[in-house]
Amino acid sequence: MSNAALSLRPGRTLADQMLSRSLATDAVLVLAGAALTALLAQVSVPVWPVPITGQTLAVLLVGSSLGAVRGAASMLLYGLLAVAGLPVLAPQDDGSHLTGLTALAAPSFGYVVGFVFSAALVGWIAQRAGDRRFLGAVLSFLGGTVVTFAFGMPWLAVVLDLNLQRTLEYGLYPFLIGGFVKALIAAALIPLAWRALRPRPDAD
Repeated sequence: MSNAALSLRPGRTLADQMLSRSLATDAVLVLAGAALTALLAQVSVPVWPVPITGQTLAVLLVGSSLGAVRGAASMLLYGLLAVAGLPVLAPQDDGSHLTGLTALAAPSFGYVVGFVFSAALVGWIAQRAGDRRFLGAVLSFLGGTVVTFAFGMPWLAVVLDLNLQRTLEYGLYPFLIGGFVKALIAAALIPLAWRALRPRPDAD
């Protein structure tokens, strides 16, 4: 078997391809994934009750790059940082951030819970080389996006006591185009990164 085939074998993620695996490296990657999500959360349109943000793009990229366990851990850390009082969630209309128990009780926090499971799914697929080609990556990332909504919309409905129609109007319809576009962006970036890391056929 060639060195290229070995180095690109299933089970490896982008992070594993670039860095040696260790507990310290894993911890740094988990923290970096949470930081990226917090950063892209600030790219937002403050629509009530759920803002339009760059978070879901971060979730897809982190899950695919780190794999199921580290991706999910990164999103879990992100949610815990918000509950702990750090201003990592998307800003409100007045520029303030929901933190602590207020964040936990927010109508949009169910989507943050969904991030954990979305990253786990996308990471699981990535560990089976499902994100290395554009079409496979698109399907993976659309699946991850669906998972986020599967957690976010019921939470939204319970917190605001919404019926199904209102839940769809507030929690799904405004995000369909953006979610698809972000899945396409991630599906373009991840296979491109794999191609950039692929060893040359004549490499030793």
